[in-house]
Amino acid sequence: MGSVTTKKHENGLDYVDVNTPLCKARIFLQGAQIDYFEPVGQKPLLWVSSADDYQPGNGIRGGIPVCWPWFGMSDNPDFPQHGFARTRIWSLESVKMHDQVVELKFSLNISEEDKQYWPHDTDVEVLMTLSNTLSVSLVNTNHSDYEVSLTQALHTYFPIEDIHQLKATGFSGAKYIEFGEGPFPQQQDDVDFTKETDRVYTELAEVQQLHTTNGIIEVKREHSSSAVLWNPWIDKSTRLSRFNSDDYLTMVCLEAANVLEDKVVLAPNESHTLTTHIRWK
Repeated sequence: MGSVTTKKHENGLDYVDVNTPLCKARIFLQGAQIDYFEPVGQKPLLWVSSADDYQPGNGIRGGIPVCWPWFGMSDNPDFPQHGFARTRIWSLESVKMHDQVVELKFSLNISEEDKQYWPHDTDVEVLMTLSNTLSVSLVNTNHSDYEVSLTQALHTYFPIEDIHQLKATGFSGAKYIEFGEGPFPQQQDDVDFTKETDRVYTELAEVQQLHTTNGIIEVKREHSSSAVLWNPWIDKSTRLSRFNSDDYLTMVCLEAANVLEDKVVLAPNESHTLTTHIRWK
């Protein structure tokens, strides 16, 4: 039938170990971050740098970091990049298993310290459904008596073996911004990788595909018309923490997001759910 157990990493981080007839997975309570997901009989669907040492207080360089309640840099330059949720300890609220499918719910208690970054009365949860596919949802609910806005992303790292042979499809017609180069009106073709790629897409279709040498990874989003596509390439790889200089060859990030004009705006008592679904096609 399978098992869901809590364990402790050698460096002290607690995690949830999932082992069923459909998949194997590992999810850390720090950041509610899944770093390993392998459908039975298939290759793993998530990438982690071998340079990451899983130290408490550092977001893991790989898997699916949760960027919340802002993506990228805050308007306040002293605030942490990509928010604070990815380095905080979340609570495992529930575990359900039915027909070999595992459902997990995590919640984050906003501490007094973190209210300097986020003084609003909101709930945030991460929901995961694990079978031979993986679904991750980020759920926001506004309990304030005023409107609250935020940006967010599920910063998914995918294993692709050889960046030179990767083709990403499903972007045609979308608008995008290439950081350092400015906005572009539309993506005309499929995406190949020949240099650093750091793009935010908007007005994007809900399904993209990563054509790798190991097969096709399908990435689908819900309640999101924006996504981030990222590979640091050669120069930036030497400057990233917990990242080997040649890691850019074997990974790419394709992130379900709510950014730019796609940001989340919550009226009082309103909820929003951002979801990413990933699978080998």
